[in-house]
Amino acid sequence: MCPLPRPLPVLVMLLSVLAVLPGVSHAARATRLPVVVTFSILGDLVQQVGGEHTAIRVLVGPDTDAHTYEPIPADGVALTHAAVLFELGLGFEPWLEALYRAARTTAQRVVATQGLSGLLRVPGGLAERPGDTDPHVWHDVAYVVQMVQVIRDALKRYDAPHAAAYEANAARYLDSLQQLDTWVQQHVATLPAGRRKLVTAHDTFGYFARRYGFEVLGTVLESFTTEAADPSGAALARLVDTIKATGVPAIFAENIQHPRRLQHVAASAGVTLAPALYTDALGRPGSAGAHYLAMMRHNVTTIVQALQP
Repeated sequence: MCPLPRPLPVLVMLLSVLAVLPGVSHAARATRLPVVVTFSILGDLVQQVGGEHTAIRVLVGPDTDAHTYEPIPADGVALTHAAVLFELGLGFEPWLEALYRAARTTAQRVVATQGLSGLLRVPGGLAERPGDTDPHVWHDVAYVVQMVQVIRDALKRYDAPHAAAYEANAARYLDSLQQLDTWVQQHVATLPAGRRKLVTAHDTFGYFARRYGFEVLGTVLESFTTEAADPSGAALARLVDTIKATGVPAIFAENIQHPRRLQHVAASAGVTLAPALYTDALGRPGSAGAHYLAMMRHNVTTIVQALQP
């Protein structure tokens, strides 16, 4: 990991960055709550609630893997002058503690997953530490509803003059999430139960599988993170045997990883490599996964179409 900047260079860099920001007046920036969010999916949720009253900086952007992210000097700049920091928690951002300390920021930390119950534990063989929790909660829309409520309450607390706007924004978005959850369940219902089996790059769909009635048969990386070592030939052979034995017609790549391992497994098993799913990050602007609602619809549509008889 690159060394983080000392406080004085951080301030100098910040002033340089602000001086060249296009199309945003100093007055407009001053009236918005400066917020830092750790990664793109959470950033979209904060943006939906914060709207025009927040100036949001997302550290880990679209199509970028938060598991293996290495902070850059500009991240320290943003944190130094943030009022609020939204993070997922659950060990998803292992680099955040060092960054937060180095930035010497006074930003209020908000863990978006606080209060969630029924979280999945990482099996002992896959856990980096005993008791590790699967952090990929956003694939269950019901958990996202609770996260949005945490975001709403935090913004109201730290920016009380705009509390009514945050309340209204959250209400609209929560309604959209409820509609999304209903749509997912209805769309999944068109897929025979015996076909609801997933093989992906890393173990990111546990919450999705539990809520929407799928089984995760296996993953190329036998890990809940993407930091695991390359799988052995024996492990890949076992996965290929599982795919053949269960008759799974397709396996799924991810937007945050090169699909070469999946290509090998798909070819060996004689199955289709389906279009990439958005797993740990949104897609870039204009893509099918540019925001959370679109990401979920893309994933569900892709999964259901690929697994149909």
